[in-house]
Amino acid sequence: MKSKKILWTLMIVLALVAAACGGDEGTDTTDGGGDGDGDLVVGVSWNNYNEERWAKSDEPAIKAALDAAGATYISTDAGSSAEQQLSDVENLIAQGADALIILAQDGTAILPAVQSALEQGIPVIAYDRLIEDPGTLYITFDNIGVGRLQAEVIYDLVPAGNYVIIKGNQADANADFLREGYEQVIGDAVASGDITIVGETYTDNWDPALAQTQMEQFLTQANNEVDAVLSENDGMASGVVAALEAQGLAGEVPVSGQDGDLTALNRVALGTQNVSVWKDARELGKAAGEAAVQLAQGAALADVDGVVQFDSPGGNSMTSILLEPIAITQDNLDVVVDAEWISVEELCQGVEAGTVDVCS
Repeated sequence: MKSKKILWTLMIVLALVAAACGGDEGTDTTDGGGDGDGDLVVGVSWNNYNEERWAKSDEPAIKAALDAAGATYISTDAGSSAEQQLSDVENLIAQGADALIILAQDGTAILPAVQSALEQGIPVIAYDRLIEDPGTLYITFDNIGVGRLQAEVIYDLVPAGNYVIIKGNQADANADFLREGYEQVIGDAVASGDITIVGETYTDNWDPALAQTQMEQFLTQANNEVDAVLSENDGMASGVVAALEAQGLAGEVPVSGQDGDLTALNRVALGTQNVSVWKDARELGKAAGEAAVQLAQGAALADVDGVVQFDSPGGNSMTSILLEPIAITQDNLDVVVDAEWISVEELCQGVEAGTVDVCS
């Protein structure tokens, strides 16, 4: 009997030690932030924290919303590994997360971890990238609308000619949402032959370097006869513009992007990129933080503020919060300056005086 008590005590001690250690190699070592004194804990699983916007905008907005509610923020960084993200979500649950916000590396690969969380009564927010589980709350911008805005700007400039389309990661549903938005604008022109798509590809991990390599290959295949490029985000647009610069075509071939990256907005001012669809990530982070608190407190998905139903490509009716994006061109660069998203100095670096109103 005595030996059983000793064994039971040892098991309890080991369990407490494991809980105290908590993290694994995917744990984010950045400032914990959002360290509220309340009982609620919200865990955030980043797919790749190194991308500019997450640290600059999304994370501070999430933390601020949690701070306002007295909730605590914990996070992990999967470093672009879908396998690591599965482990990260388990780690966040082990640390006591009452709700999860997941920026999925792979919306399909993450499903087992999401389903495990939901079965344990832990609500999950699919942050900016779709996870095909109707038990999650999907919070994003209208990504079909983002694609439509990009294509409208480029199509107005080039209603006929040779197009290249640089899409994002194939495992991310957003890549196809954006492409659907393109189709709504240029589909008829492609069908009539006015527009010829001389290159189209997905880009693993939305990687700018890979986008540059792909653009270089398309330019070679088309003998540089490319009239417009629909790039699905600003990071990849940087690679596209680099490839165009090497051929003396930067500023001559219209290029799209999205996210309002500071370097991309500078390219818009310079004229080497023609549009960056700005999704104010501060609003997205705020919405996610507030929703996470409501869900952690027991609110049903349908009762979260601002939700609508969204029919997903997988045939699910997703409870969603869809925010509205803004197309930023040279004509309305004042919008991002007035919102204090970027300073005039950053925006106008290298811009010839008098060529852009906001840089005068």
